Amino acid sequence: MGSDRVAEKLRTGAVPTLEMVAAHAGVSRATVSRVVNGSPKVTPDVAEVVQRAIEALNYVPNRAARSLASRKTQAIALIVPESAARVFADPFFASVVQGIALHLADTDYTLNMIIESESQAGKTRRYLLGGNVDGALVVSHHTGDHAYALLSRTLPVVFGGRPLSDTESDNYFIDVDNQHGAETAVAHLVASGRTKIATIAGPQDMPPGVDRLAGWREVLGEHGMDTELFEVGDFSPASGATAMKRLLARDSTIDGVFAANDQMAIGAYSAIREAGLRIPEDIAVIGFDDDIYGATASPALTTVHQPSVEMGREMARVLVKLIEGEPVDTVTKLKTSLVVRESA
Repeated sequence: MGSDRVAEKLRTGAVPTLEMVAAHAGVSRATVSRVVNGSPKVTPDVAEVVQRAIEALNYVPNRAARSLASRKTQAIALIVPESAARVFADPFFASVVQGIALHLADTDYTLNMIIESESQAGKTRRYLLGGNVDGALVVSHHTGDHAYALLSRTLPVVFGGRPLSDTESDNYFIDVDNQHGAETAVAHLVASGRTKIATIAGPQDMPPGVDRLAGWREVLGEHGMDTELFEVGDFSPASGATAMKRLLARDSTIDGVFAANDQMAIGAYSAIREAGLRIPEDIAVIGFDDDIYGATASPALTTVHQPSVEMGREMARVLVKLIEGEPVDTVTKLKTSLVVRESA
């Protein structure tokens, strides 16, 4: 079967078959079967060609279809496109996993966790499409990580955080109102009399980084303040310290700073003190997350509480309902709240 005949069949409403995928990819039926079943005997290059054909034709592998219809694995995959070091150092991930586990505890589903999945994306996709799990959760995705969004055609997938691309807006996701949370934090700094407010933004290939920077700009713009006094970090304490040093080198009159997460806020603490300045007398500091870093800092960190445990719980709840064919909302957005402590 040639590619022209495949296109003609699809136009007439034919359901994509293994043979059609093979013709589209220019490989044998056996090769497609091996890819679908996660066989290691297929080279990564060939597997990627087959995977693209599967996605282009919207083909549902028989094994996965049977599993979803009547032979559930009772397993769910949690995909975290981050390094293991980052995952185990950041309290955010622990809170999300806790929420997922709390919901799944009352079900028959078990959780499989896949870390650093973007370094082995082909392998991960083959595993997910091989009938090994009933659905997948994806958390902390960067711009490119929404390649997993294509899996939603054949496997229930729920994302923790909104997609950056409008073309993926029909995917299921759970998010917190990051922009509003940032606006609340910056408005608090303005109300306390701070007039030169900087921000340490998160990565700009991640929705929380983009939205929290937008919230900071929105409030400062409303008050006619400088909206370019920012540096970008990677959500780690070290990046927060580096960014704060750069900000102080740019403008020594900064009297307030909003950091896009608590870890970067604590990193900023060290840079502020190294410059001989006091918190909050000279510079007020606000973070975002309300994690253990902020609660145990000295002075205690004013921060935006995001319900990370609830996010994990909601992700699991929505995914289980999708797997079981129950109706759910495409978007679930959770509220944030400001926790006022000593730093601002």
